[in-house]
Amino acid sequence: MRPLHRLHPTLASLALAAALALTNSRYDYHRDELYFRLLDPAWGYVDQPPLTPLLGQASIALFGDTLWALRIPSVLCMVGVLWLAVLVTREFGGGKAAQALCAWGLAFGGVALAFGHTLSTATVDLLVWVAVLLFAVRALMRDPRWWLAVGAATGIGLYNKHLIVLLLLSLALGLIEVRSPNGLRSKWLWAGVAVALVIGSPNLVYQAVNGWPQLEMASAIRETDGEENRILLLPFQFLLVGLFLVPVWFAGIWGLVRRTDWRPARALAIAYPVLLVIVLVTGGQFYYPMGLVIVFYAIGCAPVAAWARGRGRRGLLIGAVALNSAISLVVALPLIAVDEVGETPIPDMNNSVPDQVGWQAYTDQVEAVVAAAPEAGAIVTANYGEAGSLDRYGEDLPPVFSGHNALHQYGPPPADADTVVFVGMPVSAVSEYFDDCAQEAELDNGVGVDNEEQGVPVVVCTGLDGTWDEVWPDFQRFS
Repeated sequence: MRPLHRLHPTLASLALAAALALTNSRYDYHRDELYFRLLDPAWGYVDQPPLTPLLGQASIALFGDTLWALRIPSVLCMVGVLWLAVLVTREFGGGKAAQALCAWGLAFGGVALAFGHTLSTATVDLLVWVAVLLFAVRALMRDPRWWLAVGAATGIGLYNKHLIVLLLLSLALGLIEVRSPNGLRSKWLWAGVAVALVIGSPNLVYQAVNGWPQLEMASAIRETDGEENRILLLPFQFLLVGLFLVPVWFAGIWGLVRRTDWRPARALAIAYPVLLVIVLVTGGQFYYPMGLVIVFYAIGCAPVAAWARGRGRRGLLIGAVALNSAISLVVALPLIAVDEVGETPIPDMNNSVPDQVGWQAYTDQVEAVVAAAPEAGAIVTANYGEAGSLDRYGEDLPPVFSGHNALHQYGPPPADADTVVFVGMPVSAVSEYFDDCAQEAELDNGVGVDNEEQGVPVVVCTGLDGTWDEVWPDFQRFS
C-alpha cells in the first residue's frame, strides 16, 4: 500500500477550516440550527435521532451560545471527511499526487463548503457514510475483520439518521452480484451487523416504543417535497462536488467496473444506481447519495493523477480544481453581503442561503406586535425556525410554542393563554379557534431575500373557544 502523504491533506484541512471559520457568522443561523437549540436532550425525536442536536448543544456549552460555536462540529466533520477520503484514495493505490488531488479538490468543492458552513444532520451523516465506505473497502480488499468497524460506524450513524440503512441495503445488493469472498459469506460481515444492532439499539428501541415516528416524517417529506427532490436528484449529483471534477469521480466508477485488481470493491459501483433508484422512488433529498459520490471521487483521484503526469495535463487538472473551487466558494459560502445577495442568483442556487437571512428582523417585528398586545399569554409559530428565532433573539416575550415536528410535544400553551400571537399562520387558519382574530403585521427581512418567512402574517387572536388541551392536536404538523 502507498504511504500516507500528510502534507497536502494537512494544508487542505487547515485551509478548509479557516475558510469556514472566517465566514461562519456572516449571515445568520440556519432554521435547522435554531431548531437544534430548542430540543431537550433525548434518545430521539419524532423527526430525527439525537446526535446532531446533541453535538450542537455540546459545542454551545463548551464555547458559548454563538453561531460560530454552534458550527464548530460542522467544520470538524468536513475535515474528517477530507481525511477519510484521502485514505480511500490510498487504498486504491493513489500516491502523493492523487492524495493531493483528493484533498484540495474536496476541500473547496461545493459539498464540503456547503455542508461545513451549517450544522445539519446531513453534515454528520456525510462523515458516517464515508467512514462506513472506507471500512467496507478495507474489508472487501484486505481483511474481512474491518466489517466490525463498519458495524460500529453504522451503529453510531443510527443516532444521527437512519439513512445509513439504505446505503447498506444497496451495498448488500452489490455484494450479491459481485460474490466477493469477503462479502455476504464472511462471518465477520454478520458480526458487524450484530455490532451495529447492539450499538444502535437504544435509538431503535425509542423509535419502536414511540410507533416509528420517523416513518411518518419520511411520508410527510415525500408528500411535500417528493416531486421537487426527484427533479433535482440527478442534476445535483454533478454539482455538489463540482461540475469541473465530474470526470474524476466518473473515473472512480469506471475503474471499479473495469479494473480486475479493484474487483473486490466493485459492489460500490453497483450500489450507486441501486441507491439512486431507492431515493428516486421514495422522493428522498437529492444529497442522500453524496457519501458514495465522494468515495468515487477519492477512488478516481488515483487513475486521474496517473493520467496527469505530463506537464500539460497536470496544468489542466490544477486549473479545473482552481475553477471549481472559485465557483464553489461564491455559491456555498456567504461571501456576498447579505443586503446584496438577494439581487444575485445565489439564493436559487444554494437553498440554504434564504434560511440564514432575516431572523433578527423578523423577531423585532414580532416583538413590536407583542408590545401592542401586552395581554398576550403565548406565541405560536408555524415552524421551528420562527420558534427558534424568537427563543434566540426575543426579549420580554411570552412563552413560545410551535406544533412543528418535535416542538409539538413541548406544548400546549398555558391554559390561561386566552390571547395569542400567531406567527406564520393566516387568520383563516386560526380564526375557528377564537372569538376574534386580526392580522397586525407582515414579516419582511428588509433585504429582498425570498424565504419561508418573507411576507407571512403576524396575527393576534383573543377569546379561545375551548381549551388548549382540546385544540393543540390540530396544530401538529411534520415537514
